[in-house]
Amino acid sequence: MDSAAVCRSEQASEVIKIGQVDDVQELQRVCFATVPERYIRDGDDRPGGGGGDDDVRAQQRIPVIDLGELLRGGEEELDKLRLACEEWGFFQVVNHGVEEEVMYEMEKLAREFFMLPLEEKEKYPMAPGGIQGYGHAFVFSEDQKLDWCNMLALGVEPAFIRQPKLWPTTPTNFSQTLEKYSIKIRELCLRLLTHIAETLDLQPERFNGMFGEAVQAVRMNFYPPCPRPEMVLGLSAHSDGSAVTVLQQDTAFPACRYKSIEHRAVANGELDRLSVVTFYAPAYDVELGPLPEFVTDEEPCRYRRYNHGEYSRHYVTSRLQGKKTLEFAKI
Repeated sequence: MDSAAVCRSEQASEVIKIGQVDDVQELQRVCFATVPERYIRDGDDRPGGGGGDDDVRAQQRIPVIDLGELLRGGEEELDKLRLACEEWGFFQVVNHGVEEEVMYEMEKLAREFFMLPLEEKEKYPMAPGGIQGYGHAFVFSEDQKLDWCNMLALGVEPAFIRQPKLWPTTPTNFSQTLEKYSIKIRELCLRLLTHIAETLDLQPERFNGMFGEAVQAVRMNFYPPCPRPEMVLGLSAHSDGSAVTVLQQDTAFPACRYKSIEHRAVANGELDRLSVVTFYAPAYDVELGPLPEFVTDEEPCRYRRYNHGEYSRHYVTSRLQGKKTLEFAKI
């Protein structure tokens, strides 16, 4: 057997750990022809092969919402948004108001960061069990199946959630670009929450007024090529813990996730993939629960009121596992 096709034990032992988990880009570099057992999913949990074709087909069916038309008061577009929220909880946004150059620059610098030497990226380590920095999040046991990706996760707003020592100083202008990008995405989230309130026949500012000093974080996911993409997942199936999630994947427009849709990311056998994900959520001290106007005898309350900070702690200390974190608030 050609030695180049074998992941030698001495090479594997030299893979540097990020927290408790091997750096996936280093695994891909030193032993490209194999996939370590810990990344291989059980049959029912695999993406089904095709190197991401299923994911592409699903993306082609995702509803497209024209924010410009919503701003002009288009009732038909509002109906499309209502249907997308009810049936998908996930939709693509066009005419969203985020300048292409802002999106391009953020994507460009994120990719440049992941291309840095490992020793440079290690300056911003994600601590075991942590959720900010470079590495892997949501890893809680030695026998847990791992995702085929590396992450850079950063708290943005409010200021007290930031960890400045984890904000990269390389590439140049990374922090300034992230600041500018985050402002634009926050404006988008506010506009979308306004229109989502309208789909429920609520006052347009109803949700924005409930959030308090909203929490905003960003996570950049890098998925290197995988020799067996049909056997791994780039990101485990999960539902997000935020109110709104804005996803920018490579050069595509952001797609926004609402409701608690379950989703996952698949790997590719030939190409790397990059996504920039923004999470927008209520302040930690906000009390949340079902809106009273939606609780009736026919539709009784199924969730209790809870403190959002407590839910956030529950979410970040639980492994990604479908919609399991919703059990936190169930009556």
